Amino acid sequence: MRTSLRPVGWIGTSKEDLLTFPDAVVSEIGHALYVAHKGGKHSSAKPLKGFGGAGTLEVVEDYDGDSYRAIYTVRFAGVVYVLHAFQKKSKTGISRPAREMAKIKSRLRTAEEEYRRWRGANA
Repeated sequence: MRTSLRPVGWIGTSKEDLLTFPDAVVSEIGHALYVAHKGGKHSSAKPLKGFGGAGTLEVVEDYDGDSYRAIYTVRFAGVVYVLHAFQKKSKTGISRPAREMAKIKSRLRTAEEEYRRWRGANA
């Protein structure tokens, strides 16, 4: 039995940003996104706090003393949207900087608009 793959949409510069990460990080985050693409949830994907449940997830990958993050959402039926990818610069605390959270929220709104257009075209 063949599994239906969800299309992956890249919002803003998320793909370009991800591709600037070290190859090992791109590979690990890429694998987590592939699992989401197949309709699953990778063990390293955790719900992003402040986004109302498990529909928006964060993958954190540490490499050579640095922390890299990718945020994606599966809250829209049949599609995965990658919202943001960034290197966490702060060495203190685990929280995301306010400007990164604002960018994620803005890109989630963009994903909602994109989803409405996509659903209309595929209805």
